[in-house]
Amino acid sequence: MDSPPFPSPAPSGSRGASNATQRWSILRRALLARSSSARALEGISSDHQIKDGTNNISRKASRGFNLIECHSLPISQLAKSLGNSLNGNENDFGQKDVYVCYKLPCRDSSKLDLVYRKEDSLELNDIEASNKYNIDTTGLVCCWPSEEVLAYYCINHLDMFRSKKVLELGSGYGLAGLVIAASTNADEVVISDGNPQVAGYIQKNISINAETFGETKVKSMILHWDKEQASEILNTFDIIVASDCTFFKQFHEGLARTVKSLLKHWQPHKPSS
Repeated sequence: MDSPPFPSPAPSGSRGASNATQRWSILRRALLARSSSARALEGISSDHQIKDGTNNISRKASRGFNLIECHSLPISQLAKSLGNSLNGNENDFGQKDVYVCYKLPCRDSSKLDLVYRKEDSLELNDIEASNKYNIDTTGLVCCWPSEEVLAYYCINHLDMFRSKKVLELGSGYGLAGLVIAASTNADEVVISDGNPQVAGYIQKNISINAETFGETKVKSMILHWDKEQASEILNTFDIIVASDCTFFKQFHEGLARTVKSLLKHWQPHKPSS
């Protein structure tokens, strides 16, 4: 008899309930929930998740920690508010895009308008692009809670960015980098990601918020950690920030090499004789 395509979840408390089994359970439910014949699965309660243990293995908590006040609005409202910029119509955004407005807890009460993909809207072509370019798709999934924490930290340490050239690595939709650009007196902020689709969202969010950056220069960049970096950006950044960039162990070496090559070489001060 052929084995089933997915292993059945082991009962709660069973020694056989390994992490791999629990991950298969998550994948099984995700695939079944997409079929019209399995809509009943959408009503699975959190109690069921507790019983099969998948809540212990899934670390997605995309609602964040409410450190920065935000609310979702219709994408049409953003298009209308933009007027002539980005042509001011909904065609500038995808059907799966959502608009989130952040109110920053700063002295001048700045706000940021960000465009995201709707949660759980990854498609097959996203996975194909991931395989083609040897990148991951985590930046498309959501604005992760760690990014919100990094943004909140930056808001509470504004002076450290004064007149500095700042790079954010693995930025996703770029919340932290945009917060630095909008809230501090940084000289330049470069917001980077290795996924071209994600970098496209970063550039769109930069364009949407261009008027909030003052004299700070802001740009997006596609940056792959496993490649030799362009000579013009070597040893140029005063500060490099990142959140949740150590999740995949295979990227650790490239990440460390990238930070080392792009961060300005520190020169100890030598007292004059």
